[in-house]
Amino acid sequence: MSILPPPNPTIPFRQERELIADACRVLAGRGLADGILGHISLRIDDERLLVRCRGPWERGLGNTTPEDIRLIRFDGSEAAPGELDGWSPPNELPLHTAVLQSRNDVAAVVHAHPSRTVAADLAGIVIRPIVGAFDIPGAKLAAAGVPVYARAVLVREEKLAAEMVTAMADRPVVLLRGHGLTSAAATVEQAVLQAISVDVIARLSLDILSAGGTLRDIPEEDMAELPDLGSTFNTQVAWRHELARLTGIVGPPKA
Repeated sequence: MSILPPPNPTIPFRQERELIADACRVLAGRGLADGILGHISLRIDDERLLVRCRGPWERGLGNTTPEDIRLIRFDGSEAAPGELDGWSPPNELPLHTAVLQSRNDVAAVVHAHPSRTVAADLAGIVIRPIVGAFDIPGAKLAAAGVPVYARAVLVREEKLAAEMVTAMADRPVVLLRGHGLTSAAATVEQAVLQAISVDVIARLSLDILSAGGTLRDIPEEDMAELPDLGSTFNTQVAWRHELARLTGIVGPPKA
């Protein structure tokens, strides 16, 4: 007997739910969301969002299905009959809604608990542009700064969410001390890829310092030489790669 609900091909926003479910599995596959902690949301309109909820078949982010992505209102109530039957919104829903309501440039929010990023921050390591062509989007993100929300709390109240948003300002990623990170972007794919870039720089920083090395920002002239490879390469190709890491070789997109 299956422990998962049967797929429902008529469910509204099926494509968007599949995207968020894929993104949750990418986070887990990259080690940014071990176990059952972490969630992703996508704005539908000014009153509703899709968000990864915890349901009766909960098996962790690495096993997320589209049925785990539920349509709710910003206040946490269900946006359509049956959306929360057996599912509960994240305790940290205010983390998502505060970002979405304060940033017109944002449609997707990722909250994850990457242990390497947490460890680097607790060790006093700032996310810096120590790489160049190794990860061009990551280098540029780091060069512009990755702020820190210095409270190791569960962001389940509007007041705490407002504090986090203030710390985040207009940046795409904010670290949550002793907790994780929040990444915000115009698309789910971009928000996940940003989180991966920050975690990779955190891992490299830990490795360099553990080997007795010194962290050095790449020179300004090298930063100036880094091209913008465009969204097709930086996001679309990178995202196909992330999906292929999970499932093996993938074919052309479905029509």
